[in-house]
Amino acid sequence: MKYEDIVTYISDIPKFTKKNNPDHTKRFLELLGSPQENRKILHVAGTNGKGSVCVYLEAMLRAEGQTTGLFISPHLVKMNERIIVNGQQISDEQFIDAFEDTMDAVRRLETEGFSHPTFFEFLFGMAMRTFAKADVSCIVLETGLGGRLDATNVCEHPVLTLIASIGLDHTEYLGTTLEQIAWEKAGIIKPGVPCLYSEGEKESNQVIEKRAESLQSPCRKIAKSAFEILEIKDKHIAFSCVSDYYEDTIWTLDNIGVYQPANAMLALEGMRCLAGEQVDTGRLHVWRDALAAVHWEGRMEEILPRFYVDGAHNVNAVRGFADSVPDGGAQSVILFSAVQDKNYEEMISCLCENVQADEYIVTTIADKRRTKAQELGDVFCRYTDKPVSVKEALPEAFHYARKIQGERTVYCLGSLYLTGMLKALVEESQEDSYA
Repeated sequence: MKYEDIVTYISDIPKFTKKNNPDHTKRFLELLGSPQENRKILHVAGTNGKGSVCVYLEAMLRAEGQTTGLFISPHLVKMNERIIVNGQQISDEQFIDAFEDTMDAVRRLETEGFSHPTFFEFLFGMAMRTFAKADVSCIVLETGLGGRLDATNVCEHPVLTLIASIGLDHTEYLGTTLEQIAWEKAGIIKPGVPCLYSEGEKESNQVIEKRAESLQSPCRKIAKSAFEILEIKDKHIAFSCVSDYYEDTIWTLDNIGVYQPANAMLALEGMRCLAGEQVDTGRLHVWRDALAAVHWEGRMEEILPRFYVDGAHNVNAVRGFADSVPDGGAQSVILFSAVQDKNYEEMISCLCENVQADEYIVTTIADKRRTKAQELGDVFCRYTDKPVSVKEALPEAFHYARKIQGERTVYCLGSLYLTGMLKALVEESQEDSYA
């Protein structure tokens, strides 16, 4: 099959459907040659920030000389983005090769009476097969949804588990309270395996610690006070760590999101846990340089001059976005869209209350779960007296935002699908300008 046909095949597998049970996924991996065996696996869950934690961990491990595999989701523009080997997304040729191996396993799986893997499970199998072929020494896995029943959780012997910020999201699948969601996320904790988590609300903290205690897993909370933001300047954020372990090192991230130091801190503490003893200054500098070089797409990312995309797609993430916008959002324009299964009214309320934008633009994204722009526009009008422009087609919304931007800053958020589609639009427009 050609690459385009393969992407179409995978895209047609239902994304949000009933997961197969762990025994199904275990057998699937067995038919792929048990690629999870004999490798150091770091497993990361959380509502917000888990992708960032994964990227930071992978960068520091690779800087130390480890060979690495990184599995993340979702992709923004191209499906290959989900499978990273030694810092590089796999080529189309590698993608085709992984697909063919995975399809062979799926055919054998089905002859044994098992069902076809879901969208996420299929890509997880492709990733693990790719990592085994590349013979990487370390694998960083981001859970897809939840943790306890996630396909990635069949890797039973990680060296470390990490849980990033927990909030209310995917409540139709994971539960409607912080306790219920934390229980699902804490499902990645394994007996005797160290677990680190970012401090959240008391309800979620207690669930994680109780789960770890029951499994005799060494568990440590990374407090919100573990770091101090020093400055946000020139599209970078600098912070220091409170612990003497990190000496007087100043850490810099290529991002202005005030929520990112907490993610980097969790990753740093993960590296500290793996290192065991006190590390020397040279090793700290290796970690520092690795973090500074990370460019994490779709998270307060400037894709055109003063034109930012951010993947904030739930209330907690919108709060983090609002805290990150300079000057409270004065002299700014917001472009927004969301999917139906998100609490977009509360997201919009939070946005209007905390960001003083001059104008809001709403649009519809090309996805089955889309919310129509007019519906979003009506909600905005209930929470702001600023102009609200409804543009049904995303290209129209994008060009309108560029037209009215002037000296102002445009921020686009509400959905990672929106982020990916805008990045694709920008890439297409740049390619056309060179044609």
